[in-house]
Amino acid sequence: MIVRITSNTNPDFLFLNYLPNEYKVTSFVVVPKHFFVPDIIEKRKPLSEYARRAGWVGCNILLNSIPSQGRIFIINNGVANDKKEIVEQLNRSRLLETKDINARGWLLDVLNCINNINSDVFTLEKVYEYESLLSAKHPENNNVKAKIRQQLQFLRDKGYIEFLARGQYKKL
Repeated sequence: MIVRITSNTNPDFLFLNYLPNEYKVTSFVVVPKHFFVPDIIEKRKPLSEYARRAGWVGCNILLNSIPSQGRIFIINNGVANDKKEIVEQLNRSRLLETKDINARGWLLDVLNCINNINSDVFTLEKVYEYESLLSAKHPENNNVKAKIRQQLQFLRDKGYIEFLARGQYKKL
């Protein structure tokens, strides 16, 4: 079930999973609005001509495509998280807010690449291994390596990664 907060000042999205027979919420996740980019929306097949709303097209939101920093669990595996921690995560996620949807897409794509690196300390070369993936997602950009470096600088300035030495970073 997907519930949208109706506040005009904070249109974030909430996702709820529950066990109806047990009346138990298993997960409750908030995704801040600035983590929504076209890549996470999957168009579904139109309803058949025999459906009451024939031709209507819905969509799925691909939660696994959202960086972990944008999936803030209020309840995870049936256990409520600490309110202070939730507020801190929400406030920290606001540092990544940008109005330009293209810039947002690049930022989230590079953040996902960093999240996929198994080590907390990583090199620029390790991020460059995702160049072909990023080129495919952003075919209009002919300077992918430069864009990666730009996004790493942004993430560094916002406190998501730390610059250690030339070409070396640490996840925070």
